[in-house]
Amino acid sequence: MIQLNAKSTRIGYASAILCAVLVGSISTASKPVLANTNPIMYGALVYLLAALSSVPLSYKVKGFQVKAKDWPLILAITVSGAILAPVLFFTGLEQTTASDTAVLSNSETIFTVLFALIFFKEKLRPRGYLAVTLVLTGVFIVTTNLQFSGVFFNLRKEGNLLIILSMALWALDNNISKIAAQRIDISRLVQLKGIIGGGILFIFALALKIPIGVTLFEIPNLLLVGMIGFGIALYLFLHSLRRIGTVKTMLIYSTGTVFGLFFATIFLHENIREYQILAIALMLAGIYLVTKESHNMEKLHQD
Repeated sequence: MIQLNAKSTRIGYASAILCAVLVGSISTASKPVLANTNPIMYGALVYLLAALSSVPLSYKVKGFQVKAKDWPLILAITVSGAILAPVLFFTGLEQTTASDTAVLSNSETIFTVLFALIFFKEKLRPRGYLAVTLVLTGVFIVTTNLQFSGVFFNLRKEGNLLIILSMALWALDNNISKIAAQRIDISRLVQLKGIIGGGILFIFALALKIPIGVTLFEIPNLLLVGMIGFGIALYLFLHSLRRIGTVKTMLIYSTGTVFGLFFATIFLHENIREYQILAIALMLAGIYLVTKESHNMEKLHQD
């Protein structure tokens, strides 16, 4: 039983790391498509493709395998994470600056960790809280570029408030998803969230008379982002939530920023600066502390 738990924990960490890599590739792969496609329509297509990617993963699941009592969880994560949050996010993005959005988007990690510790009763030892501080500091450094101005965090802007609210909704989605992943087959959960959320967003986009706008040459990028960057990544993310908990999953997930820097450097020829190296070092140190703590706990249980 102990060996199974240890193996499950290792799978959880591996899933979170691979998820961070895939998520880190999204911005680089999405740039060519977003040049011609409305973000709301793009989000709808991505969610629908994510649902499609779960079909091979769920072919062994017999029947629908969703109990009536689980539907409130499915609806909660779909409404919060696949409908309301994207709409608020894209609406806020239209009303505020890209620099403010980049910083405020990382509040998802902060909200998720806080919700997990306060409302969902996850626990950390002192070393774990130090790890949280290191990782969040690294995320803050990466997204602010260590540049500050009087208006940078002007939260009186309606757009900025909408961005923060969308991040809080995605954080709520993350925490509820951990509960749902314990009770519902993960591939089925990805499928339902993608179909319902993507379908509603698609109808919403059509109601606004937003064209699809994806060209033939951009289809490979769209497939890559939707089926792998979102579909497979969400599958891995939920596995990690189930096996190692919300806080540890989000700490590792936040390193997607680091992988994003590497992808941007390789494919978009952007330069990595000194402050970004500092941020990477802090985040990796935080991840090391979390994994070290889990390893020590496993040894304690074995003894």
